[in-house]
Amino acid sequence: MVSAADTDTEGRRGLLHAEGPRLSTTLALISLAVLAASYVVNAMDRQVFSVLLPGIRSEFGFSLGQGGLLSTIFTLGIGLAGVPTGYLLDRMSRKSVIIIGIAIYSIFTILTTLAVGFPDMVAYRALSGVGEAMQNGALFSAVGAYFFANRAMALGTLNFAYGLGGFIGPLLGAHIAAGNGWRTTFWTYGLIGLVFVVIVALTIRKSFTERKETVVKAGPRLRVDHLPTALYNRNVLLLMLTAIVVGVSMYGYIGLYPTFLETKLGFGTGQASLAASMFGLGAVLGIPAGWLGDKLNQRAVMIVAALAGCVVGYLLFNGPTTAGPQYALSFGEGALASGFLFVNIYSAMQRAVRPNLIGRVSGLFVASFYLPAAFAGYLFSALVNSTGWGGAGLWQLTLLPLVGVAALLFVRSGALARTTQLASP
Repeated sequence: MVSAADTDTEGRRGLLHAEGPRLSTTLALISLAVLAASYVVNAMDRQVFSVLLPGIRSEFGFSLGQGGLLSTIFTLGIGLAGVPTGYLLDRMSRKSVIIIGIAIYSIFTILTTLAVGFPDMVAYRALSGVGEAMQNGALFSAVGAYFFANRAMALGTLNFAYGLGGFIGPLLGAHIAAGNGWRTTFWTYGLIGLVFVVIVALTIRKSFTERKETVVKAGPRLRVDHLPTALYNRNVLLLMLTAIVVGVSMYGYIGLYPTFLETKLGFGTGQASLAASMFGLGAVLGIPAGWLGDKLNQRAVMIVAALAGCVVGYLLFNGPTTAGPQYALSFGEGALASGFLFVNIYSAMQRAVRPNLIGRVSGLFVASFYLPAAFAGYLFSALVNSTGWGGAGLWQLTLLPLVGVAALLFVRSGALARTTQLASP
């Protein structure tokens, strides 16, 4: 927080810098790597369910609609916990919230193996999302604050970790399930998560996670004097709308894409798992996507990515039917929806508010992106039943994202925080 005295001295300039002694570059990068590795496990847990869904549906007799809901219901927990997590970050250390979040989703991942039917499995998957939201909000707030001068690229690093987990999760999960059943996969992922609870607790310093911002006289400066003081300002609201439509579109694909490949195109489990994993591989482009968001007009980057995503989304369910092209399209969906749009919408929302509101706006992003996405799989299944797989792809992955493009056209690029380098006066 900026003191009254500091505001009087430098308020007109609106220049902010992270306060306190920084870690060495090596230690900061190691801290980032450890936290990113914990996020890999988060992504593995999220992405694996859709690959295991055909076997789970067969065992429990779930309908396509029930399966679609189970595949994406964890985002309900993420969305519901998003805003409370933002307020929790104002009252607890980010490190503590990260640890609690990892513990919660790991425990409920394990409990999924004990489900006896649809209602309790829905509850376990939704509650795992609560922990994922806590880790996500605290992690992205911590990294965004520490690396404020290159915020989008730093968040892109986390999305690289998400993409790595999204690639590993389905492949490894399907491999484990093939020999030991789907429950063994959830046990494995849950236990790995609990190991990271201990690793983060012992290795991550609060001087990394609790970085604040205050006024100083030299170094990289974050200009915020031109930003609205309110949390719910024009740019935040428009970016929230964009996050909603991107989340619903992306999770419609994530929830039922492997089922589409196996039931409609006749892919084997291995091929479907690899195709789903290519989404995660595409998401690792979050680093260059974030770099472009830092260096270029971020609104333009998001608009181009959204329009390209509309084309890829259409072709996924209305284009090539062979494995190779589907692998490429799934990679493209991951690169555009997760790599470019998730990273840049998230960082743009952080740039749309003053630094003391970063925790809360991170919670808003999580709620906007994930809460509506909870029903994306069910919506997609309903569209499949009424319009077929191709019609569902057209409506949810091509036409719906155009709403986000329209919203982005009204975002004011000049009302986003920007970094500049000034010498000592």
